[in-house]
Amino acid sequence: MTHFSWLDGSIVGLYLLATMIAGVMVRKYVARVEHFLVAGREMNVYLGIASLAATEFGIVTCMYTAQNGYEKGFAGAIPGLCQAIAMGFIGLTGFCIKPLRDSGAMTIPEMFEKRFGPRIRWAAGVVIVLGGLLNMGVFLRTGGEFLVLVCGFDVKYLEIAMTALLVGVAAYTILGGMLSVLVTDFLQFVVMSAGLIVVTVLILANIGWDKLVSTVQIHYGAGGFNPFLNPTMGWPYVLFNLLLNTAATLTWQATIARVLAAKDSATGRKIYTRTAFFFVCRFLIPGIWGIAALSALGPAMPGDNTLHAMPRFLSTFVPVGVMGVLVAAMLAADMSTDSSYMLTWGSVIYNDVLAPFRKSAWSERQGLLVNRAIIALIGVFLLFYGLWYPLQGDLWTYLGVTGTIYLSSMTVLLIACCYWRRANNWGAAAAIVCGAVVPICYLIIEQVPKTKPVAATIGPYYSGIATYLLVGAAMVVGSCLKPREERGVRSGV
Repeated sequence: MTHFSWLDGSIVGLYLLATMIAGVMVRKYVARVEHFLVAGREMNVYLGIASLAATEFGIVTCMYTAQNGYEKGFAGAIPGLCQAIAMGFIGLTGFCIKPLRDSGAMTIPEMFEKRFGPRIRWAAGVVIVLGGLLNMGVFLRTGGEFLVLVCGFDVKYLEIAMTALLVGVAAYTILGGMLSVLVTDFLQFVVMSAGLIVVTVLILANIGWDKLVSTVQIHYGAGGFNPFLNPTMGWPYVLFNLLLNTAATLTWQATIARVLAAKDSATGRKIYTRTAFFFVCRFLIPGIWGIAALSALGPAMPGDNTLHAMPRFLSTFVPVGVMGVLVAAMLAADMSTDSSYMLTWGSVIYNDVLAPFRKSAWSERQGLLVNRAIIALIGVFLLFYGLWYPLQGDLWTYLGVTGTIYLSSMTVLLIACCYWRRANNWGAAAAIVCGAVVPICYLIIEQVPKTKPVAATIGPYYSGIATYLLVGAAMVVGSCLKPREERGVRSGV
């Protein structure tokens, strides 16, 4: 029986009311499109840290990292370590993010136009939106499943929970844009951190660290601590996650938006270096929750959804009162993620995909209206996609494959744009096509019954590694094949 009570419901209700008031109140400061998309580029280091941390930890994050802990033990935290290393290195060196912020662009494709032309900017925008929306498409269902399971609601209320989550987030995002996102992110970061700490302390106090370690040892042996010894991971898993998380740090629009909204490139670099360690905690803390679920519930039976193990465990483990803090924390995490992601993909659609179709420049009023309409339409898409898409395999792998649709090509384009003088629009076009085709083909093969065994043989990790290698080769070959005369006209070299 779940421990969610009227007291917990009251705590959650007060939190939601405070968030909505804070998010809606800043709408009066949004007078220009720049205010709506990048908060006037006035974000400081501390607000940037809180906003980035809150954005990159949603219910979906908690679910897939806990699933990693449940299925792989402590070794499941390796993606977080990979991203922390990548973010620390990029923040310290300014690799790519310094020239990107100094360019004054509001989105990554906007910077590409200066080097590769308007067609590449448009194509990059389309691929970013495609990969981003497919990636985010499972967020609502996953968040709804968590709330239904941990609160003990009937599963028939899943769609209602999904819709309520979406409407609440969309309301203040549509009204206040990035300003609302930043203000609510700060509040959500505080609530989220409190919930994570309280629940983790409860687990360590009641189950104990030694019990968690022995549980991993019993079920997974050395592979539960060393990813190279885990039969479901190995070097392909580690290499794919290193490539994936480095690419995400450089070009995941929801992450890089904090650099673009920062006061200057130095502020953006500090945000990265000071947030880096958070990404270890982002995987390790929910991973501990997943290991605790393994200790309490035992291994999954055939046909069980391991994604549900952690919320089922918490529904009876967390006491009354603390349950309200937990649900408020998870709602805080989810709302910050959903609002930022909706704004992110909306900004790319407005700034890059629709740009070629404007016959004349839109007024600030028209621009704000279009941006708000785009976010509303994204919300409708997410609701319907989340209802019908059947998730195959573990959630983190799905997010990695769909993210690779654009992370692979955009990362190669960004590096080439910043540091390779011979890069041109032929190479950029080849990289974009290659980066989108390989992951999409894998997703299709995985869904078709007759070809599903082929997808299982290849595996998502080899598919992902191959994508990054092929995209890099496509950029080099395409750029070198372009005739020198035409190359000079486009690139100015």
